Amino acid sequence: MHALVHRETCIRCGLCPTLCPEVFDLPDGESAQVIADPVPEDCRAAAQEAADSCPVAAIHIS
Repeated sequence: MHALVHRETCIRCGLCPTLCPEVFDLPDGESAQVIADPVPEDCRAAAQEAADSCPVAAIHIS
């Protein structure tokens, strides 16, 4: 499983690293980033929840 953040769509709400800090990070002044690729097996549900919860659908999970 892989995660992708569409940086131009991201509004920096901070939800994804709150829900799945093992996979997503939100550096100061930047859009969210994927920090674990592929997504670790034990984080897959949380990564999918982050994608499903993103208010602007900036996260794609495949």
